[in-house]
Amino acid sequence: MQWVERAERIAQTFRERVRREPAGVWGAPGRVNLIGEHTDYNDGLVLPFAIDRQALAAVALRDDDRLLAWSCQREPEAWLAYPRGVLRALRDAGLTLPGADIIVDSDVPTGSGLSSSAALECAIAVALNDLAGGQLSRMDLAAACQSAENTEVGAQTGIMDQVAALFAVAGGLVHLDVRSRETAVIPVDFGDLVLTVIDTGVRHSNTDGGYGDRRRECAEAAAALGVSSLRDAEMGQVAGLAAADGHDGLLGRRARHVFTENARVTRAVALLRADRAAEVGPLLTASHASLRDDFEVSATELDVAVSAALDAGALGARMTGGGFGGCALALSRQADVPAVRASIEGAYQRRSWAPPQVFRVDPADGARRLR
Repeated sequence: MQWVERAERIAQTFRERVRREPAGVWGAPGRVNLIGEHTDYNDGLVLPFAIDRQALAAVALRDDDRLLAWSCQREPEAWLAYPRGVLRALRDAGLTLPGADIIVDSDVPTGSGLSSSAALECAIAVALNDLAGGQLSRMDLAAACQSAENTEVGAQTGIMDQVAALFAVAGGLVHLDVRSRETAVIPVDFGDLVLTVIDTGVRHSNTDGGYGDRRRECAEAAAALGVSSLRDAEMGQVAGLAAADGHDGLLGRRARHVFTENARVTRAVALLRADRAAEVGPLLTASHASLRDDFEVSATELDVAVSAALDAGALGARMTGGGFGGCALALSRQADVPAVRASIEGAYQRRSWAPPQVFRVDPADGARRLR
């Protein structure tokens, strides 16, 4: 019901601002990546799912080539790069599109690692594709949105976030092989298990230097190993690079994270298919240790949240998203959730940090027309 109410509100905002009726309202979700971090731009494996927080877009085509867009969140003007980039990328992909009037409203926290940018891009892309006759496939739309993010926005992200927003199904995780672009929905029954997001409140941007540095270091590691991407590296090569690298093993550690993270995704999928979701917990914790130590993209607030969750009985926990801030994810039994929450909040209070936002997430549907 909340999406019905939000869709009607944004439609009314469109009428008031644009002085005409929108052609419709579309929504696309944020996402949580269960496991498979910083593997997507290395041709690797990922396992995200959509959450029940969405970017909504009320859209109508124009009779000219102008693009006029407004955000209900009063974003800085730079956010216009997203709709401009999506429109450009869809035209490049072959859609015949005039200009458009667009109003967006999102409750996906920005800079939190929940992919607010992909939610925004995909809501607009699905809307414009529908209004142009629906000629592009979901994977075409994902590629167009990635192009917009890489080019107009300047964030050199992989395609995982857009695929998660476009291919997600309620009650399932999206297993994506980035190299082949093959996707599979993994149905999941978590039973008495709960996935909890801990939003640290520390904001980051994929246009900042750290994310680009990791991409560059992965490319350097692949070149040092003589492979096209770290997806092709073997454990012996990775271990050798870690021992021989002259930068305190930096390139070897970056390669080791990608190699072991791909293996963790494969193992997680096998466990979920076998209805052994509780056993995914230790994989999450191992992923966090790798992201913290080998890939060095965690933050103190994330490490504290993960440790506090584990101390209170969580089966596993890790940072999720690009890192340097944002969110952590904990897998707990329902009975342990209050203690996990209290432990995290207490750890933050003892350090005089602002309290984190802690909330449950369940796999939700992907981008679609809402009105």
